[in-house]
Amino acid sequence: MISKEVLKKIKKLEIQTKGLVNTLFGGEYQSAFKGRGMAFSEVRAYNYGDDIRQIDWNVTARTGDPYIKIFEEEREQTLMLCVDISASGLFGSNHQRKMDIAIEISAVLAFSAIDNGDKVGLVLFSDIIEKVVPPKKGRTHVLRLIKDLYTTKPTGTGTTIADALSYVNRLLDRRAIVVLVSDFQDQNFEKQLRITNQKHDLVSIVIHDSFEDELPVIGLIPFRDAETNREILIDTSSDKVREAYRKRRFVHQKNLEESLLKMKVDAVNVTTNQSYVRPLMNFFKRRLNRY
Repeated sequence: MISKEVLKKIKKLEIQTKGLVNTLFGGEYQSAFKGRGMAFSEVRAYNYGDDIRQIDWNVTARTGDPYIKIFEEEREQTLMLCVDISASGLFGSNHQRKMDIAIEISAVLAFSAIDNGDKVGLVLFSDIIEKVVPPKKGRTHVLRLIKDLYTTKPTGTGTTIADALSYVNRLLDRRAIVVLVSDFQDQNFEKQLRITNQKHDLVSIVIHDSFEDELPVIGLIPFRDAETNREILIDTSSDKVREAYRKRRFVHQKNLEESLLKMKVDAVNVTTNQSYVRPLMNFFKRRLNRY
């Protein structure tokens, strides 16, 4: 049974994201994600100036008049949302959590997909696969996905991106759009990232909170890792401690950025203290310029 609070959230998010799709993202989505290729549609009588390479010789021989083949873009695709719901997503210092951003972006992409006749599926993961919803079409299906994003509580304690991508690669038997939504608090996933990018059209949504980059100067405080539940005491008044933390965060982000760039994986970087609309629009523009 879905609580009234969750139903209210779903309705509010539908109104908000549908507005964005109708005014900003609908056409951009269709242009940015091309179809799988050209599929045969029908034959018609040859007209002067038509490409003779498209003549259907079987029909021409049978009728005695020249006919050509007509091809149309095979538009329908599958969008698979692969969303990290591990405990670190519950963090947020600017009135919204990283998970809130993940849900909103997933909703925008899902509504954009169904408006263009595509199927949408969902894989929720932590350090295990938490929930799988096979790809389907339609508004009701997307609302079900949003409900699962709001209500699924992780049973795993960490994040394993490699296992999630490996599962998606086994699940999908043909090329699809795979959107990986995560804060990337993980390591050793580059191999599976490369494989997924080769098999599918992979897009990484990297969600970040600026508060995670710096330690506040508030003395000796306990820190608990949201995913391992391990607690340690850190002296935040120490310049060395704060600098070491800052460098560690910088190196992690720099390595992630360089890995995605090297593997030519499309990436959208969003933060909890800014709107995701501009980064998403810039991503669509980059895709359009590529074509």
